[in-house]
Amino acid sequence: MAAPKIICIGLNYHDHALEQRAELPKEPLLFGKFASALIGPDEAIVLPPESAHVDAEAELAVVIGAEGRRVSEANALDLVAGYTVANDVTARDLQTSDGQWLRAKGFDTFCPLLPGVVPVSELGNGSDLRIVQRLNGEALQDSSTSELIFGVPRLVAHASAVFTLQPGDLILTGTPAGVGVHRTPPVALADGDVVEIEIEGIGTLRNPVTA
Repeated sequence: MAAPKIICIGLNYHDHALEQRAELPKEPLLFGKFASALIGPDEAIVLPPESAHVDAEAELAVVIGAEGRRVSEANALDLVAGYTVANDVTARDLQTSDGQWLRAKGFDTFCPLLPGVVPVSELGNGSDLRIVQRLNGEALQDSSTSELIFGVPRLVAHASAVFTLQPGDLILTGTPAGVGVHRTPPVALADGDVVEIEIEGIGTLRNPVTA
């Protein structure tokens, strides 16, 4: 069986764009992670020695359930099995210095994922769910998927114009405001930390952090 594609969306929350004074994108910004980054609940996020600032990012993940290519927005949810919780872990300094995001987003353990999938029949297009990141019990991100710039149908349609989407593929829909790098002072993950990502109606993804 082929490894799943992990298709990620950059800069896709209004509040996250605002906190970094970024211009809103005209269309979804795609990047990817490899399946080697995937870990499950309670598995450790490993901080790489190459980075001095690693952040967690709370993300709603779309789980593809049917194969499709160039699907319309109107039919996009037909390809979606449901939703789960993801953490798009990012080495911020490498994201800046490299000028592109593959290394910064791609280290092993940099894609924690909750294995359960909540179906579209329960959550619809996923457009009004509270999404929270807690670091050692303290909320850093606390927003709603109503802040998404491009909603799930648009993201699925856009990605399917590039890639044939296949069952098991994931689309990570972006992260809201509050990430560590944009806080004053900045907050980076550290050895011994515990990160929790909670999305309303889905559940909580918990991972320890180790050096």
